[in-house]
Amino acid sequence: MNLISKICGAATVALSLLTGVAHAGTIDDIRSRGVLRIPAILNEVPYFNKDPRTGEWQGFVINMANDIAKTLDVKLEVVESSWANAILDVQSGKVDMAFAVTATPVRAMSVSFSDPTYYNSFVLVSAKDELNGKSWNELNDPQYTFAVDLGSAQDLMTQQYLPKANILRFKTRDEAIVAVTTGKADALVNTMLNGLVISKKAPAIGAVKVPTPVLSTPSVIAVNYGTDETFKSFVSAWAEYNRRIGNNQTWILKSLEPFGVMLTDMPAGFGFGG
Repeated sequence: MNLISKICGAATVALSLLTGVAHAGTIDDIRSRGVLRIPAILNEVPYFNKDPRTGEWQGFVINMANDIAKTLDVKLEVVESSWANAILDVQSGKVDMAFAVTATPVRAMSVSFSDPTYYNSFVLVSAKDELNGKSWNELNDPQYTFAVDLGSAQDLMTQQYLPKANILRFKTRDEAIVAVTTGKADALVNTMLNGLVISKKAPAIGAVKVPTPVLSTPSVIAVNYGTDETFKSFVSAWAEYNRRIGNNQTWILKSLEPFGVMLTDMPAGFGFGG
């Protein structure tokens, strides 16, 4: 009996220790660390922008992340990264979450997604009037040549909706923009937010055009699969709440103002709330 009692006692202690670890959770880990870590990309306005003089990060993603950090009562730590590496940073635990992620089935096999923070749409940026009012089906034709940045969400979209068109894929977005401005491509395929900024910064490329039907895609926050359900629920609740009451739209529009982009520049039918 004495031996059985000892075994039961040891089991009870082990169970209590495991329970303590389980109760710690992701939120407690972040609070213990004192910082919320996110990846950020250089010169990726309006999402991110790093002031070379002060080293300070700006952009609507930074505003969103700061709000989550404030809610958790911690500071924000920005880890310089790239779009290609942001998901890997989440997977490896280098960061706690990544913003402005397009929710694709392929990415869902690597990380967990929050509820949408806002909705974006795929558009064309072009100076060619003959592309006005076209449907994606009409654009899916060998007579058209489109430029995209390799491996991006818009690249994946062209594979699905424009398989018959000529697609020029470039390592960087700037190279894709040059292809359009020099006449090598008829239009740049990108998202609404990027398209609006690009058309303002490089007027020669043309204006934003929205083919039909409008392809609206949710932008989400990616978190590690290993995080607990409490943290995942918190992140989704934050995203849903701030999207529905308009905070996320306010942060986005504020980050677009320096480029002369206003709410009135948004095409009819487009809304950040989906």
